[in-house]
Amino acid sequence: MQRREELTRFLKTVRARLSPADVGLRVGERRRTKGMRREEVAALAGISVTWYTWFEQGRDVQLSAQTLDRLSQTLRLSPEEREFLFALAQHRPAPLSPGVDRALTPNVQALLAALSIPALVMTSDWMVIGWNKLTARIFRDYEKMPASERNLFKILMRGAEYQRDEQEYRQLARRLIARFKWDYSRVAGNGTFDAIIAEMEAESPIFREYWSEPVIVSHFEGVHTTNVEGVGPIAFQHSSYAIEQSPGQRLVMFVPVDEESAARLRRVVSMSESGE
Repeated sequence: MQRREELTRFLKTVRARLSPADVGLRVGERRRTKGMRREEVAALAGISVTWYTWFEQGRDVQLSAQTLDRLSQTLRLSPEEREFLFALAQHRPAPLSPGVDRALTPNVQALLAALSIPALVMTSDWMVIGWNKLTARIFRDYEKMPASERNLFKILMRGAEYQRDEQEYRQLARRLIARFKWDYSRVAGNGTFDAIIAEMEAESPIFREYWSEPVIVSHFEGVHTTNVEGVGPIAFQHSSYAIEQSPGQRLVMFVPVDEESAARLRRVVSMSESGE
């Protein structure tokens, strides 16, 4: 009951702060109250007046994610307000918006630079938008790649170094595709996803095979070994973490799994600091 009361208060408040002129409607006769009328919100959001009225009153009315998104746009909700609406109405986080924030905040940039392990930031469609020097030294230097090619899914699926052992590559591909499918399901209408799927379906029998399977992975973690020139193999455990202030971005960190790997990573750090 308290959630429904809060939903009612929230919708009335955001409706009251908008004027018809804000959404392109003509203002005619004088109004007794400020803000938009329910019938105006309903019309712009593509909802029946009765249905929207019941929803605003906190009745047990279920709106689809698409309808809630249209309502969010009609009411000019901020990203945080959109999340709040979905949490109240559906008791779950809102789907990620098709538009992806590809800019790093200064705080995240500082965090990447301060870490003594490899780390990168990628978006929900797997575009790498930030990395630290250790990532460039141990894995690949994204700075030397065109921005359009910094997609980690395509890099891992196409990399010759990952395909030397067919069985290991199949295991890798299956995990990648299962996670990629999860991310795709959460972001409707993202052109990057659609383009990657079309490319991989055209060129990769393994992608076509695993994409048709009902296997889904909702977390990004695992162990893999990378051979670093002049140092030797380093085994890393990688995991990812959502960046709160930038929905759709996640920080991926690579931690050595044993003392031998940790010692070799320290060697890489020392070499980088000395300019070797």
